[in-house]
Amino acid sequence: MSAMAFSALEVRLLRLGCQRSNAFAVPLRRPYPRFPQPSILGAQKSTARAFQTSSNSPRVPDFAFAFDIDGVLLRSSSPLPRAHKALSYLQEQGIPFILLTNGGGKSETDRVAELSKKLDVPLDLSMFVQSHTPFAQMVEGDGVQEGLRDKCIMVVGGDGDKCRQVAEKYGFRNVVTPGDIIVAHPSIWPFSYNFMDYYKKFARPLPRPIDAEDPSKSLKIDAIFVYNDPRDWAADAQIVLDVLLSSNGVLGTYSSKNNDPSLPNRGYLQDGQPPLYYSNPDLLWAAAYHLPRLGQGGFREALDGVWAAVTGGPQKGVDLHKQIMGKPYQGTYEFAEKLLISHRQALFPKASLPPLKRVFMIGDNPESDIQGGNNFKSPIGSEWYSLLLRTGVYQGGEPAHTPRAICDDVWDAVRWGLNSAGWGAPKE
Repeated sequence: MSAMAFSALEVRLLRLGCQRSNAFAVPLRRPYPRFPQPSILGAQKSTARAFQTSSNSPRVPDFAFAFDIDGVLLRSSSPLPRAHKALSYLQEQGIPFILLTNGGGKSETDRVAELSKKLDVPLDLSMFVQSHTPFAQMVEGDGVQEGLRDKCIMVVGGDGDKCRQVAEKYGFRNVVTPGDIIVAHPSIWPFSYNFMDYYKKFARPLPRPIDAEDPSKSLKIDAIFVYNDPRDWAADAQIVLDVLLSSNGVLGTYSSKNNDPSLPNRGYLQDGQPPLYYSNPDLLWAAAYHLPRLGQGGFREALDGVWAAVTGGPQKGVDLHKQIMGKPYQGTYEFAEKLLISHRQALFPKASLPPLKRVFMIGDNPESDIQGGNNFKSPIGSEWYSLLLRTGVYQGGEPAHTPRAICDDVWDAVRWGLNSAGWGAPKE
């Protein structure tokens, strides 16, 4: 099986990666999206080095590694010390690893090329998963849920319209951004002039205007995707709120069912409003500043707070339905394990491989990397060991989720894993 091939049964494993945020949340009715084929993400020649098995060949490891990126291999855009050493050593030894990140905002092809250059290590798509990769498979329908290829989706977050470009590479044909809406209708956000020059650099004409007098001619949003951390939280929150309070996703309308106590969820989100998807649950991440910074999870919490203030929130029985993907959820780790198995087969194409017994999840965030590694229940029975680093989000003290070990940096974590697996680690 190729590193990118997954059966219909296997893709259903990923459905578990969606968090149902509350009792009213409507789960995805399609299998959780599978990893897109290279034709979607951009074909890239595999750089995996195949190890032939013979009497003189290297040992075949029964373990592998999974690495977070920010705070583990990079800090902001700069490589962390000994990150190159750690990855290059594993490649020299023929030990499989993948990069498993809640980050995003760029196409998978661009991100892999960028990481390969920065880390000075050959990488390819078969070794990489980022937060919004699963969105690609929502382009097509499955007989139960209609595909979104030609529907109007709103993509939120990221620099400029890079996330729109990612969505279009996935196959979405009708993508708008909050910036498009603000440029076409500046009054939608009273302080739009502050960012207008920025938005005009990438804004496109809307497929339809906002027509409050004739909603049948007005812009209708069929799904909201938060691909990456929003840059203009207030404006984005306002426009997302407008859509969630609308009738049938039509901008400029307000649902008559809102605040109706006779309806489920007090009438909110009961009038054909579009689903809301987040790609990354991380509240904090390790950027260039010496203390952790708010991430996409911060925007999500802020929007939840605004929603509660406007609707009455849980105190009045009103919840904001959403689907959240990424670490620490079970399906994300199941997918990572499938990728590791395929990558391992590509490394040793002629070997009779022993079962994958152990995977070392190396991360800097107790709430995502460590929690996910600790809680993961492997379908194949492998054991995941979480290793926490001091180079990112974790600032010391007792972590919220206890790892197998706390290490100073990624090279120390790799050495710990090699010794734990009985492989033996090189000296400093």
